[in-house]
Amino acid sequence: MELSANICKLHKEKEDHALSNDKEKLLLEACKKTFSPVQLDMLNKALEFAKNVHSAQKRESGEPYYIHPVAVALMLFEMGMDYETVIAGLLHDVVEDGKNITIQLLSEQFGAEIAGMVDGVTKLTKSGSQEFITKQERQAENLRKLFLAIANNVRVVIIKLTDRLHNMRTLEYCNTEKRIRKAKETLDVYAPLAHRFGMGAIKGELEDLAFMHMMPNEFEQLCTAIEPQQKMRMELLQNAIRVIKQQLEKSGIEADISGRPKHTYSIYKKMVKQNRPLDEIYDLIAIRIIVSTVNDCYATLGVIHSLWKPMPGRFKDYIAIPKTNMYRSLHTTLFGEQGMPFEVQIRTAEMHRTAEYGIAAHWMYKEGRASQDDLDGKMAWLRTALEYESDSNSAREFIDGIMKDFFSDYVFVLTPRGEILDLPLGSTPLDFAYRIHTNVGHHAQHAKVNGSMVRLDYKLKTNDVVEILTSANQVGPSRDWLNIVKTQQAKAKIRQWFKKANREENIQKGHEMLESAAKRHGQQLSVLLKPEYYTELLKKLNMASMDDAYNAIGYGGLSTGQILHRLIEKRRKHLHEEEFAQRLRQMEEDGSLPQRQLEQRSTRKHGVIVHGEPNMMVRFAHCCSPVPGDDIIGYITRGRGVSVHRRDCPNAKELLSDENRIIPVEWAVDEKSSFVANISVKSTDRPGVLMDISQVLLSMDVNIKTVNAKADRDGIVYINLSFDINNTSQLNNIIKNLRKIKTVTEVYRASN
Repeated sequence: MELSANICKLHKEKEDHALSNDKEKLLLEACKKTFSPVQLDMLNKALEFAKNVHSAQKRESGEPYYIHPVAVALMLFEMGMDYETVIAGLLHDVVEDGKNITIQLLSEQFGAEIAGMVDGVTKLTKSGSQEFITKQERQAENLRKLFLAIANNVRVVIIKLTDRLHNMRTLEYCNTEKRIRKAKETLDVYAPLAHRFGMGAIKGELEDLAFMHMMPNEFEQLCTAIEPQQKMRMELLQNAIRVIKQQLEKSGIEADISGRPKHTYSIYKKMVKQNRPLDEIYDLIAIRIIVSTVNDCYATLGVIHSLWKPMPGRFKDYIAIPKTNMYRSLHTTLFGEQGMPFEVQIRTAEMHRTAEYGIAAHWMYKEGRASQDDLDGKMAWLRTALEYESDSNSAREFIDGIMKDFFSDYVFVLTPRGEILDLPLGSTPLDFAYRIHTNVGHHAQHAKVNGSMVRLDYKLKTNDVVEILTSANQVGPSRDWLNIVKTQQAKAKIRQWFKKANREENIQKGHEMLESAAKRHGQQLSVLLKPEYYTELLKKLNMASMDDAYNAIGYGGLSTGQILHRLIEKRRKHLHEEEFAQRLRQMEEDGSLPQRQLEQRSTRKHGVIVHGEPNMMVRFAHCCSPVPGDDIIGYITRGRGVSVHRRDCPNAKELLSDENRIIPVEWAVDEKSSFVANISVKSTDRPGVLMDISQVLLSMDVNIKTVNAKADRDGIVYINLSFDINNTSQLNNIIKNLRKIKTVTEVYRASN
């Protein structure tokens, strides 16, 4: 089995335009085998619904968008999911992409269960984005919504991961900027999410695809280096497989034996983390043995160890002590022929399904389906994670807490009863105490690790047995513990205790801390504390009054900077707006506007109305090239009439300081004039990129006036264009379409 063959699988979803019908037929034929007539009717109804909603959409590749939801539904069916999940997968984008499609409508058409799953994977709409300040905060809100939906119905995460996997398989059609952004998001969020839910097959492919797009050079170099080594090692392993098969047959053990290449990103990560070259990575390929029973697993291990010498410290029993993501298997590393180490994994068929599909294996086979109690047990970590929501001041803090505590590198430690817990790397006995129970943490006095007393800031290691000694005399946590604990859960519980226990003290302390911070910035807190400055901030923090903010600062839930910087910025904007309005009022009152004819207006050929001057010459500033729709100001020049600037022009701030030469201007709404717009395009240098840009503009009936292009040594080309447009809406549409061109990474407005 060559790596190149495995890599080819990464490209298996390069579908042509005809595949939408093929996929639909495949889905219908597959579902006929297991769906009831009523369920098939619902599926057909959903197919038509999705087809109508996505009829006008195209994918980045130019294919009908409808291919994507059908492919997701087919993947869900092949994973063994129930009919409701398959239909939800088919409809997963209709609310986001369709007009007037609501969750309520889906509920009426397809039932509350399916509508609820679609709602779970649907991002927050742009109409609600005004409350968000940054893209990161918007993404945090979307992830918060996703986690809450998963807690309500775990099938949501299976749909979301399948959706992401199909998008990653076809990511090559997106421009470079989008490919890198999506790949990074996949490595940071979705691959760890798949790992946490035990979905090893999806996790491995997501990581390899993200690696391929984020670091194409490293990916190709590693693939090239691995292939010859894998060929040699696979030949040796084939001999080992034959020997194992013979010995197991003699022992009366039925087994399915195969060789499995390690995922490319997993190899790369190990090389970087351990700072080791490729020839020191021994588990490029593993032998996987699937047997019938748990007893056969241990019997097979005995046979294996009788054939080859095991490597010390490399045996792991994940059957007796499963991983927290449900993974169960025996792992052992052996010295093979010519001293070449190789890994053997031994598991039952049920364990293998769980290793590959994780939580999704719950739905795969009715006879092997776990009980609801068993499923709830596997989801206990998520319930713990969701405790953060009530203790978090923002969606971003909530998501950061979950990602740090449950999706980062971790250690496995045991309770005195042998129960295993996973904690982030660097965790202390106090983190362990708070994971057990809030009261255990609050009353922790001493800790024992492996039977010996240790300090509360001791860094736990994998396989440590931890015991917490509590005392009823311990009043509560110490503030110093906030500097000791690693997990966001423990920090939140400690802060919550101080929040409730000492509110009045916290309010006073928080006020003093904020006042001191304001003085360090040359500000007076009393001046900043006006309702118009803090009302919006309190709403964002979900707080009723400034006392709540002081309390949060006092117990450590907020930093002074989080409050102070926003108050200062709000006051600065308020003063700027007030100052400009006052200048205009003053100009009107003292008659300093040209010719003092405030009631008279003159519409110029440029499409701009100048207040108070019928014959003033008007020209547009080259520094910012304003077009209809931009917020503008007028500046009376010496001998060249009124110069019109965008209000956000870099030169506008300096011009506004000369108040006697500012004159009100506005766009003439009925004017049909054209205006020159300037944009810059950044792209990977390739043949045909200028042709592609020209075709996009031609298709939008845009008259190009000038084009300048220059390539640098790194293979990047910078293209400056100017063309005639009518307004900013048209310009924004042009920029949006140019960004879709293959290899284009940036498009933005520029000066002349």
